[in-house]
Amino acid sequence: MAADGRRHVLAIGGGMLMPRDSAPLQVKYAMELTGRPRPKLCVLNTAVGDDPNAYLRVYDRLAETQARVRHLALFPMPNVADPEDLLMSQDVIFVGGGSVANMVAVWRVHRIDEILRKAWQAGIVLAGSSAGGICWFEGGTTDSFGIKLRAFTDGLAMLPGSFCPHYHSEAERRPLYQRLVADGALPGGIACDDGTAAHFTDETLAEQVSDRPVANAYLVTENGAGGATETPLPVRFLGA
Repeated sequence: MAADGRRHVLAIGGGMLMPRDSAPLQVKYAMELTGRPRPKLCVLNTAVGDDPNAYLRVYDRLAETQARVRHLALFPMPNVADPEDLLMSQDVIFVGGGSVANMVAVWRVHRIDEILRKAWQAGIVLAGSSAGGICWFEGGTTDSFGIKLRAFTDGLAMLPGSFCPHYHSEAERRPLYQRLVADGALPGGIACDDGTAAHFTDETLAEQVSDRPVANAYLVTENGAGGATETPLPVRFLGA
């Protein structure tokens, strides 16, 4: 649970979370929000079909921390008898990247979407990267449907608007996102470069934080003239 009694979501723009050989700064930041010396953290890698190697990497990278790490797998069946009991007992829930469309569809079959909303309301810190960032919003840009990027419009909508990860690291993300916002296919929202996260407190954008010295975030809105306006947002580096 968050130390300040408020609801927190950390939507990360993707990329290899830094530093590569130890505990990622964004994950450590999410844990710090709990104010607990040994926070309980559960990882969901549904977006990559619960690839065991993905979970092994997480356990390895968080081994140096005081976090009590668990994971919830849904393939080929849930790895725990009561997913709700597991998730609601956590301080932080972290969602990995992959196919946001497949992930959300599987979550709904197992009622994970409902449980995550309940966890958010209870003050459990929610965080995720790429697909794990898009899912909290109404939608975003995704390659879930094929190599060509498309709009995803079936997010959990816990947060208003849309989210675009990988804003500058993938050539088509920025122009597509601006086009989708301009024509109303997606509501306006936040675009984050790899390593940058939009930190929401309750439903309000509180700040942008990054795991690297140079990374950016933007507010992208429809401009009323058939185009989109991109406004740079300040970003705080989480490192030394």
